[in-house]
Amino acid sequence: MKPLPPRLPALLLAAVLAAACAPARAVASFDEVRRAHRPSDTRVLDRDGVLLQRVRTDAEVRRGDWIALADISPALRTAMLLSEDRRFYEHSGVDWRAASAAAWGNLWNTRTRGASTITMQLAGLQDDALRRAGGGRSLTQKIGQTLAAQQLERSWRKDQILEAYLNSVPFRGELVGIDALSRTLFGKAPHGLDAREAAVAAALVRAPNARPALVARRACELLQAMEPVPPTDCDAVEMFTAAALQRRAFDPTEGIAPHLARRALKESPVASQELRTTLRAPLQRFALEALDRQLRELRGRNVEDGALVVLDNASGEVLAWVGSSGPLSRAADVDGVLAQRQPGSTLKPFLYAQAIAERRLTAASLLDDSSAQINTAGGLYIPQNYDRQFKGHVSVRTALGASLNVPAVRTLVMVTPEAFAQQLRAAGLPLARNGDYYGYSLALGSAEVSLLTLTNAYRTLANGGRFGPTRALAAAPSAGGSTRRGQDAIDPRAAFIVGDILADPNARARTFGLDSLLGTRFWTAVKTGTSKDMRDNWAIGWSQRYTVGVWVGNAGGAPMWEVSGTSGAAPVWAQVMAFLHRDQPSRAPAPPPGVVQAGVRFADALEAARSEWFLAGTEQSLVALAPQAATGESAPRITSPSDGTILALDPDIPPERQRLRFEADARTVQWRIDGKPFARGASAQWLPWPGRHVIELVDARGRVVDRVRVEVRGAGVVAAAAR
Repeated sequence: MKPLPPRLPALLLAAVLAAACAPARAVASFDEVRRAHRPSDTRVLDRDGVLLQRVRTDAEVRRGDWIALADISPALRTAMLLSEDRRFYEHSGVDWRAASAAAWGNLWNTRTRGASTITMQLAGLQDDALRRAGGGRSLTQKIGQTLAAQQLERSWRKDQILEAYLNSVPFRGELVGIDALSRTLFGKAPHGLDAREAAVAAALVRAPNARPALVARRACELLQAMEPVPPTDCDAVEMFTAAALQRRAFDPTEGIAPHLARRALKESPVASQELRTTLRAPLQRFALEALDRQLRELRGRNVEDGALVVLDNASGEVLAWVGSSGPLSRAADVDGVLAQRQPGSTLKPFLYAQAIAERRLTAASLLDDSSAQINTAGGLYIPQNYDRQFKGHVSVRTALGASLNVPAVRTLVMVTPEAFAQQLRAAGLPLARNGDYYGYSLALGSAEVSLLTLTNAYRTLANGGRFGPTRALAAAPSAGGSTRRGQDAIDPRAAFIVGDILADPNARARTFGLDSLLGTRFWTAVKTGTSKDMRDNWAIGWSQRYTVGVWVGNAGGAPMWEVSGTSGAAPVWAQVMAFLHRDQPSRAPAPPPGVVQAGVRFADALEAARSEWFLAGTEQSLVALAPQAATGESAPRITSPSDGTILALDPDIPPERQRLRFEADARTVQWRIDGKPFARGASAQWLPWPGRHVIELVDARGRVVDRVRVEVRGAGVVAAAAR
């Protein structure tokens, strides 16, 4: 027999005396400990408290929700007591029989189950001063743990001690608490753990970082104690344990609003385990499903991404925020609500509103939708319509409703790009450059904006020209739900007229037809847009209460194939609007002061007579073309070369190979060069010579209807031409 270590009896005696004589110490109550529990995730809720998204916010540990003892599997409770504390319900914090057995085992170097009870372990978990270090606890820590355990037993019930222990005990790696363990390794809530899973969980407490084979061996022993009949298949337990320890079913984030959740966490002024947003969970789910259905329909047209946002017109609250198509996308983490993209024709309503407000145009004014060439600092700008066809002279109502490009560019020539850029900024669209940088292409959406800011700009139109910020976090109770009036950004009279145009199915019939899905059974105003090379497709519009914006395309910028204004984003827009108004009406807004309605006729039956809205003082009863514009062949134009062209001749190329081609948009015309007749017809070729020249186009009546100036450089060609 080995001699008794000289200090062991003294240590045991000291522990016993200290436990018996120590005064009661204050410990936290069970309710305080439960309230102090902090999951490693933040729960993002909708306006009614429904869970939208769970986001990992603590990178050091993986801790789930606090689970009540009644919601924890009975099998797990049994396995945990068999593994860690068989006499849990018999002792008062310290199992002296287990302590003496452990001391005796240490004396003879034999293995025993440790003497630390569940209560003692819990005391060590709650007090940093009692935590086990790399070499184990010191004598002082062991005595303190004993005292703390006894105090816990005097203050708490047994079920509270077991519940707190199961929610705070470390299991494996970063996993702390039964909720994180159950969801990570077994993919289920703690109440669903079966006996085998419970045995593996209990085995991990004893050896959290042991090899799977050792964990399985301990789990098999527990299973045999829990269910002695039939005999446990330990090989099957080992296979199951190895698979479970490799599983990570508890995703870092899960839910239906991942992009909004990240935004809410960023905007939240204080860290919190729960964030309440302004979203509506049923609407968010419907929007996700509608976008998913449409994108699956479009997969054959090279479309895989989409985004959607719904705003409350009065408050600016975000009611739905779908940042991507999720599993359909190769860039699911990119938030399409905030990504910067070209808006296409969706900027046109703001352009026409500005022109109407400045009294440059009325909704009945005629614009020429024909081939146009506009000289810019960067060269010749030649806008085209979506269908590559021209409609002739059309009213502003038709030009906007049918989304014609050339009339929009002609309107921007009147307004000027810089003035239009300032208008867009006032509506909440923060352009990266000034208007002159974008030039006349700004009328067709060459700037980049986000879906959120663009939808909110349409909300400005819905609110009679008043701009206000959006908000995704629920207001504090002290705010009382009040909303700010906002700031005037667009003339309310012009905003009303533009809204009336965008709600008019007859106005868009020239392009979209009368049975377009843009027409709803309740009042809505909507505009579609497609960016250059068909990279982005939009549908933005509003009802009496809501503004909905939808974008489809590809996050990487790849062009779509044959996606039109009504086949891309518009179906999703229409479905979401119908969902929003399934139980409530939407009525047209009342006209603001300063707007009058008057009948108007169009000469030469250019358009049908109708009742039209005007700014007071701009009414017209008859709209007709000027005499020169009324005839089909009056006012022909030189389409090539452009005014100011500089041509440099190369002396090494034969002169006859360097001819300059003239083009006009009419046949019965004559060309003059420097006042001398040169050729007839829609086109001609001219052998240039150095100098500055004036090229004139003369109509059938002998009138000069257009002229351009060109400069030819290259003196070496003169001699060659003379020979």
